[in-house]
Amino acid sequence: MLVDNHNRRINYVRLAVTDRCNLRCNYCMPAEGINFAKSDKLFTIDELGRLSELLVSQGVDKIRITGGEPFVRKDLMVLFRKLASLKGLNEISVTTNATLIGPYIDELSELGIKNVNVSMDAINRETFEKITRRNQYDVVYENLIRLISEGFKVRINFIALEGQNTEDILPMLELTKHYDVSVRFLEEMPFNGGSKKFQTIKWDYKTILQHIKNQYPDFYKLESPDTSTSINYKIPGFKGSFGVIPSFSRTFCGSCNRLRISATGDVITCLYAKPSMNIRNIFRQEKSDQKVKQKILEAISNRAKTGFEAQQKYQGIFENSMTSIGG
Repeated sequence: MLVDNHNRRINYVRLAVTDRCNLRCNYCMPAEGINFAKSDKLFTIDELGRLSELLVSQGVDKIRITGGEPFVRKDLMVLFRKLASLKGLNEISVTTNATLIGPYIDELSELGIKNVNVSMDAINRETFEKITRRNQYDVVYENLIRLISEGFKVRINFIALEGQNTEDILPMLELTKHYDVSVRFLEEMPFNGGSKKFQTIKWDYKTILQHIKNQYPDFYKLESPDTSTSINYKIPGFKGSFGVIPSFSRTFCGSCNRLRISATGDVITCLYAKPSMNIRNIFRQEKSDQKVKQKILEAISNRAKTGFEAQQKYQGIFENSMTSIGG
């Protein structure tokens, strides 16, 4: 079992398979992109499978595959097949922009991988295209509706961006009226490859909630696990639900059960901290499962208590892009 220095059990790993993405969302990276990692710096699929097996042996029972956009890797389904075979791994999920997932939906369903987070920051086509800098709205919307219709547990992640998409908050919420889907509204975070700097945000989770309350004053709170990053709600008569994620306000740090591993092997114990080490190098140099497991234990034994504490320790952390951190 993985337990950090604040007695928090770590049972959830966000595992990035690539830092590349086929969209250029303006809150994530500059229009020209970032310096993406060379292929030899990325984990191979075999290495990702072995790493996952070691993590599960240490008590990890939930793995979320992230990127970049995971499905830009042509061999991704090989990893999903491996994950689906691991005993003790109770939940496998993926975060995607839903542009490339279409051809893989049937096999994901067959493997029992039914938890999909779709990053979609606008329901209005023009707004969507301005934010993503790409013309992919129809593909994303069609894949989204297909996933919902075919029984996947779909969560839409919508980042509230001042001056860009807040007019889409209520229209996006309308999806939960007609579909059994969860829409989660996230606070903007400053991990954008250095394209924008800010110390505060206008659209924090309280502002988002008040905006929704003005239209739907009778929504009520749902019970959520202690480790949940989202605070979840339901509007009477609606099929789905909605939530807010205080990703900038960081109200959920006390129960954090997550570990991030980037596509290049950086072990990230807090989103607002710098990497603790590079586990890919250890994989390739030591070739010892026990050494890898020991290094993971060392990484979580020195975690910051909160994201605010981590931010104070590490200067320049906001120069990173979310696509290189791992979603």
